Amino acid sequence: MSANNRTAWHQSKQKLALIKKLFSYIFLIIGALVMCVPFFWMLSTSLKPPGAIFKLPPQFIPEEIIWENYIRVFTESDIIRGFVNTLIIIIPATAVGLFAAALAAFGFAKLNYPGRDKIFFCLIATMMLPGIVTMVPQFIVFRDLGWLDTFKPLMIPAMFGVPIAVFFLRQFFMTIPTDLIDAAKIDGLSYFGIFLKIIVPLGRPALVTQGILGLLAGYNDFMGPLIYLNSPENFTLQLVLASFRGYYTSEWGLIMAGSVIALVPTVIAFFFAQKQFIEGITMTGLKG
Repeated sequence: MSANNRTAWHQSKQKLALIKKLFSYIFLIIGALVMCVPFFWMLSTSLKPPGAIFKLPPQFIPEEIIWENYIRVFTESDIIRGFVNTLIIIIPATAVGLFAAALAAFGFAKLNYPGRDKIFFCLIATMMLPGIVTMVPQFIVFRDLGWLDTFKPLMIPAMFGVPIAVFFLRQFFMTIPTDLIDAAKIDGLSYFGIFLKIIVPLGRPALVTQGILGLLAGYNDFMGPLIYLNSPENFTLQLVLASFRGYYTSEWGLIMAGSVIALVPTVIAFFFAQKQFIEGITMTGLKG
């Protein structure tokens, strides 16, 4: 093949790769816009007067933007109390549960002891049980303990770490070179010291990822609070939002305003931790 033919072949190959990349970006942009449509519609509805919500053809950009719905949400509902209750539940439960899950994952990933794989298999087997199967037994246990209408059923079990977090953290910790741990042992560092000074710093992306996922799971949990909480003063944010349908019936602008307010913290959390979140998701599972 002559030099001119090789040059032409490389140029055509580069053009083909550029076209593929262009179509990939176009496809991703269209997909992102489609995924954002419900959010844009929710935001638009929250800023519309009642008569313009079901106007045909639908308008994404309101002719008249009103902020009354947001003012009413803060002044007429218990959304602030629900948000505070949610934070009281999820922050300690997620922090303690993440530490427990990371410690267990370190034991499964880097420590050798008899029956390790069998214990890990039993842990993974618990993930196969649907939550609906254990719902009634858990309710009976918490009722007998006198924990109903308190935050304890929503906090204490989560503080022991959830199996899915242990599994993903183990997968990430297995990518950490064992030579670092062996060198730390030679230097006289204990296993707990290895965990704090080597595993935790190197596993920060996975820990941040699981922390965000844990916070979101607790923040969006509806079934748990619905089962265990009875008093309105103990309602979480999701129960407060669900009560909007009963209090405000068909005032969709008000309901959408509450939904937008509830969504803002999750967007902010992802915005500030997106680098570690994406890195943790990408690297978790590279080694099994």
